[in-house]
Amino acid sequence: MGQDPLFLGHISLGVVLIVVVKVLVAFVALLVSVLLMIWFERKIISDMQNRIGPNRAGPYGILQTLADGIKLFFKEDLIPEKSDRFAFKLAPYLTVIPAFLIFTIVPIGGTVHIFGHVAQLQVADPPIGILFLLAMSSVAVYGTMLAGWSSGSKYPLLGSVRASAQMVSYEAAMGLSVAAVVLITGSLGTRDIVNSQMGSFFGIFPKWNIIRLGIVPFVIFVIAITAELNRPPFDLTEAEQELVGGFHTEYSSIRFALFFLAEFMNTISMSAVIVTLFLGGPDGPNLGGPAWIWPILWFLIKTGAFLFFYVWVRAALPRLRYDQLMDLGWKILIPISLAWLLLVGAMQVSKVYGFVLFVVFLIGGSVLYRAVSIGRDNDSDVETITTFTRIKFNDETSIEGSNEGDN
Repeated sequence: MGQDPLFLGHISLGVVLIVVVKVLVAFVALLVSVLLMIWFERKIISDMQNRIGPNRAGPYGILQTLADGIKLFFKEDLIPEKSDRFAFKLAPYLTVIPAFLIFTIVPIGGTVHIFGHVAQLQVADPPIGILFLLAMSSVAVYGTMLAGWSSGSKYPLLGSVRASAQMVSYEAAMGLSVAAVVLITGSLGTRDIVNSQMGSFFGIFPKWNIIRLGIVPFVIFVIAITAELNRPPFDLTEAEQELVGGFHTEYSSIRFALFFLAEFMNTISMSAVIVTLFLGGPDGPNLGGPAWIWPILWFLIKTGAFLFFYVWVRAALPRLRYDQLMDLGWKILIPISLAWLLLVGAMQVSKVYGFVLFVVFLIGGSVLYRAVSIGRDNDSDVETITTFTRIKFNDETSIEGSNEGDN
């Protein structure tokens, strides 16, 4: 269980009960956060679009999500006749469970005293926490793939095929940006990553990984994780314009609610992961009062800021075309993340060698960009000439035809 002081001594019944309580509190807190997140997203988007939003159930419509959940729970559960029943029923759970398990490795605070025991405000701190994160993010896509494949319908199948291609395209970029964090931290444990970001540069700037690594891995991770979550503008797996509802078209009742729950639970969990990897986790100044409460408040503030960012992106950006999605993943994010990982490794070996490698990458990237630009310009010129020739040929053919008709 990593370095949690709760497990340093004899594991008694009290220790087991504390672990059970931590799991239950984390699960309930995540469920309540999902309810609030859905309401928050609907209200913010409605304000941005000059609408009212939910305002009937509870004060300011805050109970609307609870009402929707109760309604879905009592609706009829339909299973398509041509579906694979076992896979169809299994798919929603393969999306919900990884979302919760990812949240269990996130440190949300320091240490507290509970019934004579010292425990971390973290459900689990495995020494391979980052590998666990990557594994769970990969497992989650199987729920989407199985949901589309097992439905026995072409539109969900297209959504699941898109999900598999999208996962492959952005998993590599996300993994390379996480590798840069592991490289500079020297540990796979999330608590160690948070501890390595304690302190400041020159007593002014925080020693967070977003500064230590440069902003590039942070930006790549945010974009890649947005695509992994199927959040707009990367929600092509459920594009209603061409796929009806996407991979969950044939789902109803509580099974559809599980997919809906998983989407927002993943958003919260991955926002917490971003804060942990790049923004110091619960690190922040103590402004007075109980020392244990300020790390929790700083963690909630940082995570809430990212949740607002996701809502803002959803309201502001249109959905990408599929070719744009693939180009962004394969042609831009993966090469940049790989080059930046090599640069971080070179900096760890020698500052001089890292600087030389940075200059080489800068010159090589400029030359490559210029070559691609010239190639696109030439393709555009050829296409223009071809179009002009085709139009001229059609005009001449029309004139000859009209002359023959007159004769």
